[in-house]
Amino acid sequence: MVQREENGIAYVSSVWPLEEARPTLICIHGAGGSHVLWQGQVEGLAGKVNTVAVDLPGHGKSEGNGMRSIEDYARVVAEFTRAIHAPLPVPCGLSMGGAIVQQLLLDHPDVCEAGILIGTGARLRVMPVILKTIEQNFDGYIDSFLSFAASEKTDPERLRAISEATARGRPEVALDDFKACDAFDVMERLPSIQAPVLVITSEEDKLTPPKYGAFLEEKIPTASRTHIQDAGHLVPAEKPDEVNQAILDFLAGKPNWTYTR
Repeated sequence: MVQREENGIAYVSSVWPLEEARPTLICIHGAGGSHVLWQGQVEGLAGKVNTVAVDLPGHGKSEGNGMRSIEDYARVVAEFTRAIHAPLPVPCGLSMGGAIVQQLLLDHPDVCEAGILIGTGARLRVMPVILKTIEQNFDGYIDSFLSFAASEKTDPERLRAISEATARGRPEVALDDFKACDAFDVMERLPSIQAPVLVITSEEDKLTPPKYGAFLEEKIPTASRTHIQDAGHLVPAEKPDEVNQAILDFLAGKPNWTYTR
C-alpha cells in the first residue's frame, strides 16, 4: 500500500504508478471518516484493479477544513481524479461518499467511467439526535458509533481501526459532513445518469436501509444491485470479500478493461 498526497489530498493506493490498462477505483469515505474504511479494498483488490482511497479535505491526513456541501466535495474529488490522471476512473463511495459519487455522475461525468454506490441514498436526511450528539458530546457519538454503524454479527475488532480513526477526527468537520448529507437531494435527477452504476446494500444497515438502494436501482436506468447479508452500514469493512467480488463482477461488464477476477 502506497501513501501519497496530491494538492493537499492525502490518499493510499494499491500500486504506483497506476496501471494504464486497469480501471481505477476512487474510494470515498463517509461523514467524519477517512481512507481507513477501504483497507479491505485497497489490499484485497491489489493486482486486479487500481484502487485509490482518499482522505477528503479536513479528514485523516488531508489538509484544510471539510466542505459544507456535497457539491463542493464532488468538485474536489473531480479535481483530484484529474490531477492524478486516474485511468478509467470509477468513483466508489459509502454513505456521504456515495452521495459524492452521485454528484460526480451528474455534474462531472468525465471522471466517471462507472460508479459504485454503497450504503447510500439519493436523499440523506440525518436524525437530529446524531447532529445534537456530535455537537454536544462528540465522545458519546464515538462511543455509540459501532452500535448504529455495524451489524451485531460483526466482530468489533474488525472495525477497531475505523473507530479509532473516526475518534481522531474533528467534531466540527463531522458535524458539517452530516449537515451536508442532510441537505443532499438528487432524487429527481437520477434518471439522467448515463454511466453504469453498481448499488450495494446490506441487510442490517440502520443508517441507509436497503430501501434506499432499491430506489437507486429503480430510478437510475443503468443501475444493478447486489445485496449483502449479515452486514451493517460499514459493509466494505464488515464483508470485504463479498464487496470486492461484487465490484469485480460489476467490472466484468467492461470487457475492454484489463483486470483479474
